[in-house]
Amino acid sequence: MADLSCNLAGIKSPNPFWVASGPPANTGYQAHRAFEAGWGGVVWKTIGVPIVNVSSRYSALNYGPQRMIGLNNIELISDRAPETNFREIAEVKKRWPHHAVIASLMVETREQWHEFVKRAIDAGADGIELNYGCPHGMCERGMGSAVGQQPAVTEKITGWVMEVATVPVIVKLTPNITDVTAVARAAKRAGANAISLINTINSITNVNLDTFVPEPTVRGLSSHGGYCGPAVKPIALNMVQACAADTEVGLPISGIGGITTWRDAAEFIALGSSSLQVCTAIMHYGFRIVEDLNDGLNAYLDSKGMHSLADLRGRAVNKLNKWENLDLHFHRVARIDYDKCIGCNLCYIACEDGAHQCIDLKSPDELKLGLGPGRVPHKPVPKVREEDCVGCNLCSLVCPVDDCITMTVIENGQPPMTWSNYQDKLAKGQMRPIPPHP
Repeated sequence: MADLSCNLAGIKSPNPFWVASGPPANTGYQAHRAFEAGWGGVVWKTIGVPIVNVSSRYSALNYGPQRMIGLNNIELISDRAPETNFREIAEVKKRWPHHAVIASLMVETREQWHEFVKRAIDAGADGIELNYGCPHGMCERGMGSAVGQQPAVTEKITGWVMEVATVPVIVKLTPNITDVTAVARAAKRAGANAISLINTINSITNVNLDTFVPEPTVRGLSSHGGYCGPAVKPIALNMVQACAADTEVGLPISGIGGITTWRDAAEFIALGSSSLQVCTAIMHYGFRIVEDLNDGLNAYLDSKGMHSLADLRGRAVNKLNKWENLDLHFHRVARIDYDKCIGCNLCYIACEDGAHQCIDLKSPDELKLGLGPGRVPHKPVPKVREEDCVGCNLCSLVCPVDDCITMTVIENGQPPMTWSNYQDKLAKGQMRPIPPHP
């Protein structure tokens, strides 16, 4: 079995799966339950000067039968007394000395930052996460994303923390920004030991079409909230990779954003994450999902001959490049396996109306095809015109049958040529322009 133990900037845990700062990490009771279920760490729900939350707090985006593909929340930081939170952190750490317990903090002044950092350290926290990402409520008070959207402010406040911190400090980044690396660099300049990303995305999930009030509704009004869950994963992966690839950042990363399965976890690690934080999936399915996360990731590493997380970490970072460095001569086409084709013709509709019109409907008799799985006798079936196929992948994406449509590489005998190469050769008169697509 592969070694799943994790070390993020000196914060050690038996596996990389941490409960993210949020509702599942609100109390000592929940932390105990999480560790009993098999989680490697808990990032405590953000502690600060006590606030008052509203009653209606969540709304969700559902897609077809899938519930909560995205979750929107207007809940603020912990509404429990700081002394209660710090006491419970100490109790949890005493019972679980080999698991990671991280205190998430958010306050305003230098004096308050010094005070709360020292209290977290005195409680036995293994590390501190600075919440610079909350996009609702707290940012209206000059905290949360109001800090994380300004590199200079991020650098200044992180510097305050580093004046007194004696445990690793993680800066949590907001995705509500043009360039997340700018703030990551600011955290690095201030001396932060690691970064975590992403926090939630500013959002409105839906509007009640009877009352015309967005959800969640609070006495006829609502507020923009923080969006999370599986729907944000692509955005999170993009920002994690950007920070991992940036040589001026160079900090360990705790990946956050829509992690639900072991595959999600493996992708985050391949793009540079050391630890992985999960919130929405726990709110949906409970702490028990960590069993599948651990088992699945372990089995994957074993299947690849990898012995630890380090063997996977960052393997995909440099596979992402500028578009101008992609090979213009690379070509692949769609091919249909008629032994798997059910004759739904979704590929035809998608290509005809939404892509490049290179799939025809043909008589199965003309193609000399028998009845496939579930196909109607004599009903036309799709046939790709390979000479016109641009290899966009859309047909394979809409096909409901796994591996029915595969994208096949076509060797054309041409050497690789990037857009940069192309422009250089045009400028030197070494080739003619590539003719436009008909």
